[in-house]
Amino acid sequence: MEEVGAQDWNALDLGGRPFLRHEFLLAAELSGSAATGTGWTPAHVVVESRGVLVGALPLYLKTHSWGEFVFDFSWARAYEQHGLAYYPKLVSASPFTPATGPRLLVRPGADAAAIRTALLAAARTLMREVRASSLHVLFADVPDREWLTAQGLLPRLDCQFHWNNAGFADFDDFLGTFTAEKRKKARRERRRVAEAGIEFVELHGGDLDEATLEVVYALHARTFAERGNPPYFTLDFFRRIAAAMPAALMVKLATLGREPVAAAVFLRGADTLYGRYWGAAADFHSLHFEACYYQGIDYCIREGLARFEPGTQGEHKIARGFSPSPVWSLHEIRHPGFRAAIGEYLVRERAHVLDYMDAIRAHVPFRKAGPDGTLHLDVGRDLPQ
Repeated sequence: MEEVGAQDWNALDLGGRPFLRHEFLLAAELSGSAATGTGWTPAHVVVESRGVLVGALPLYLKTHSWGEFVFDFSWARAYEQHGLAYYPKLVSASPFTPATGPRLLVRPGADAAAIRTALLAAARTLMREVRASSLHVLFADVPDREWLTAQGLLPRLDCQFHWNNAGFADFDDFLGTFTAEKRKKARRERRRVAEAGIEFVELHGGDLDEATLEVVYALHARTFAERGNPPYFTLDFFRRIAAAMPAALMVKLATLGREPVAAAVFLRGADTLYGRYWGAAADFHSLHFEACYYQGIDYCIREGLARFEPGTQGEHKIARGFSPSPVWSLHEIRHPGFRAAIGEYLVRERAHVLDYMDAIRAHVPFRKAGPDGTLHLDVGRDLPQ
């Protein structure tokens, strides 16, 4: 990213996503978080016209599948069982960020069709040159998903749980859409946190001095340590984005007395809040739900944001007002036999995911269809197989 001007990159249509900004991707590289040493070798593709950057594809040469949140470990094992190498592979994504957005980035007003074609052609050429097994475009938005599917990439469907703002006046207005039982439970969870004496401080990047950043980082690192892993991002990464993207980084710091006891880290986009990391110094009843979900919803209502994407997985989000939402990735598999087998698998998997989303909808806490209206769960049933 150092080889690309920040102003030129950010002039591309990033869809208002903070994790596609030059500052975010540069911080990931310079901090050592997404670098060759961690298995994320930057291999970005750019298109220039008369010296002006008109297109880009964030791209990495990967030697593993960690930090992607689109799980292909079984594909890698199958390759190995057949004496083939699955790694390296090429991955277009924002590192460690399972949030939907554009991947084929085009400067507004430029020839989008020509630029997309050039970006994909360059990625395919690179895939052959480095002998990568495959090309993966993760968490692509609808235009990119439709275009890449038409170009022959295999679409893969997954499910996340998102919150949608129906123009709520305040949190109580939002809870008014719940059944009486679910509304009572949500209020009880919030009350337990308040009765424990825990309060929240809202901090943005400019408010995070070195001491506070270290506290927040230590809290979130504790969550990773409990699972036996180091954090994906280094402390230096958070230092960099706090300085370069102060309005985009937001932290809800929970305090007991004057002592920080938990932190939830968010990124703010043009119309969406993204929940990223969380950590606590001890086990407090309902604190995770309050810090990571209710505080985020409250923030979105107050700030007029349209959506809240709290991250991957977690059916427990349903009872807190989140609804199943489709997310997509696209896959180019070079080996003909594996392409056919994976393609057949993805068709079967898609049917299961759609059925799962339909079943989950029966458990949303709302009195009727829900504040987010139609979830478009039919998307993908008619995709080419």
